[in-house]
Amino acid sequence: MSDHELEKTPQLDELRENFEKIDALTKRLIAIMAQQKAEQPEQSNASTELFFKAASSYFAQMMNNPAKLIESQVRYYKASIEAWSDFQASMIGAAQDAEVKDRRFRDEAWQTNPYFNMIKQQYFLSSEVIKDSVAEIDGLSEGEARQIQFFSQQLINFLSPQNFLGTNPEALKHAIETQGKSLVEGLENLVDDLEKGDGQLSVSLTDVNAFAVGENLATSAGRVVFRNRLFELIHYQPTTDTVFERPLVIVPPCINKFYILDLTPQNSFIQFALAAGQAVFLVSWVNPDGALADVGFDDYMTEGVQTALERVTGLTGQPQANVIGYCIGGTLVAVTADYLRKTGHDLIQSATFFTTLTDFHDPGELAIYTGPDYAKKIHDRIAESGVLDGAFLAQTFSFLRSGDLVYGPAVRSYLMGQKPPVMDLLYWNSDSTNLPGRMAREYLDNFYQNNRFATGTLRFLDTDLALADVDLPICAVATETDHIAPWRSSFAGISQTKGPKTYILGGSGHIAGIINPPEAKKYHFRIAENLTDYAAESFLDSPVTPGSWWPAWAVWIASMSGNKVNSDSILKDFKGPDLGLAPGQYVQRHN
Repeated sequence: MSDHELEKTPQLDELRENFEKIDALTKRLIAIMAQQKAEQPEQSNASTELFFKAASSYFAQMMNNPAKLIESQVRYYKASIEAWSDFQASMIGAAQDAEVKDRRFRDEAWQTNPYFNMIKQQYFLSSEVIKDSVAEIDGLSEGEARQIQFFSQQLINFLSPQNFLGTNPEALKHAIETQGKSLVEGLENLVDDLEKGDGQLSVSLTDVNAFAVGENLATSAGRVVFRNRLFELIHYQPTTDTVFERPLVIVPPCINKFYILDLTPQNSFIQFALAAGQAVFLVSWVNPDGALADVGFDDYMTEGVQTALERVTGLTGQPQANVIGYCIGGTLVAVTADYLRKTGHDLIQSATFFTTLTDFHDPGELAIYTGPDYAKKIHDRIAESGVLDGAFLAQTFSFLRSGDLVYGPAVRSYLMGQKPPVMDLLYWNSDSTNLPGRMAREYLDNFYQNNRFATGTLRFLDTDLALADVDLPICAVATETDHIAPWRSSFAGISQTKGPKTYILGGSGHIAGIINPPEAKKYHFRIAENLTDYAAESFLDSPVTPGSWWPAWAVWIASMSGNKVNSDSILKDFKGPDLGLAPGQYVQRHN
């Protein structure tokens, strides 16, 4: 075939066309980046003072103990030489590393291709050197050490050869196979994400066009029966002929939208509770803007939880309700429960806590972002708009699991040219919610930084409040791999309350471990009553029940719910204004 004939092949035509598209997209990318609003680096990184202190401590140690430095370097050189020897051996046909321990490197080329195998091994080696060096730093507080370790791991995750086209064999192979089309589609995905974020990059985790709240998410039938500036109260239509007489009030986190509990019908906890005969009411928090900047934790207690309970008990004619609190919603319920008892409002029969912290002595990985230096940065950010914006919160939570929620999706989208998957849970994760400025500051100060509720030094509304004074039957649900509310810390707090306690430890993490319908037949759980030692590892040796914990909870909540009544009688005499159907207005609000 002549050179002229080669130039006319369809493959080359397609390749040239794709390169032209890449050139055009690159120009769009440059234009977006030129208009980008400068992000303050300290809002997403540890303070420079901390890094300087860590570096100074490290080098001081090395100067005082040079043998330690020599030892670490010798280990590095030895490992490097061994890796190079393996590489040379592979070039003459020696067996390759066939074991895949890291799913980032599951492509065959990482094992069989000498070049990519060498890159992988060198990355693993360098990662261990960084981890070991950080672990050897003395002179840092526990919080400072945790921060340095966290940000070092972020650096390691970022530098993975999987993240770059030239060192990702799967992406290179796909680019060749598609005549560069995958690179075009990847660049299109990148430009789209930047345009959506006004120049700030946030990797799309799911196809946002595949879902709509009220259409294929949050579709449980019901109506709004009350509304104030902080929340809408939704009453869900019963799905059984009879229901328990004592209503169930669900208080979701105010930093997320409630429909995590009402995703697609097959994943809906609300649908499960209705099928179990519960009379279900739910608090749908407003997505606040700057007009609510001065709303504080005490407002969420009184205008929020207390008002919701008063409305529900008034509507149903029942003196008390059972309450569920999820995450920060659980913290809010616990504090409000103590406040209500001490002010003569006996409105709560029992409380269920989903992955809730009440004792913040060990708050898990969120401690990285709640120390004094970060608190100042959060305060500075709040000062700009009056709220702690949801995008910032979403980014924070994503980087706690950067491999799964940042770099993995980025590789698939930008290097492989894949469209984001269609997943209801990831859509919810991207639907962020703001937090009023005063509420955010008080939450950080009173709980994460000073742990005042657990230590009995919390005071709101001229009332001294203490975790040890909470006196309710409680069911505490935690999950084994929760990085936001570690199960031991969750149970530690609950163990300090009065009244009978049931502990449920489910499989998986903060979200997947809670949203685990029985039909999925996933994970497992353990259950115990009145644990005397919440942290005892023997709890992990207790019998394991396969599947969802939901049915076990349904049995427990039934024991707290009174007699069965005709479902039509729950709101028989309701004559309130027409405030619309579920899911309401507040959940649709984007600020």
